[in-house]
Amino acid sequence: MTIYQFSAKTIDGQEISLKQFEGKVVLIVNTASKCGFTPQFKELQSLYENYRDKGLEILGFPCNQFMNQDPGSEEEIKSFCELNYGVTFPMFAKVDVNGVYTHPLFRYIREQTPGLLGINTIKWNFTKFLVDSNGKVIKRFAPQTKPSEIAKDIETLLSVKPV
Repeated sequence: MTIYQFSAKTIDGQEISLKQFEGKVVLIVNTASKCGFTPQFKELQSLYENYRDKGLEILGFPCNQFMNQDPGSEEEIKSFCELNYGVTFPMFAKVDVNGVYTHPLFRYIREQTPGLLGINTIKWNFTKFLVDSNGKVIKRFAPQTKPSEIAKDIETLLSVKPV
């Protein structure tokens, strides 16, 4: 399996297949607008601007499961991200990343890269999952890992051609 077997609803309500990101290096992030890590949007956007033309996609998935830190509507979240951080990378509709209603994509990527002590739940907003150009989940990054710290891993994956 790969991430290409999944689909998700964009922040504008359109269901899309992740197959459209085939051949790209993808960074999947569960985001929140009212979190201490929210300023990471700025570095995520910077990564996107620096590496998009080389084959990087960043997919933001708002989540309100951690202390209700993304309570707004999709329209409010989109506006917040664009106005405050200039976000132009794809944002998706709000999802659950843990529990009974976990989005299937997050169930899959959690299982591929367990966290500390082998636990596969997501512990907080801005957990990041790096996916290679073949759709395979390569690495999980903790919420406190700054996006700029992931640049070397991204560069390494971008230098590898898809199979």
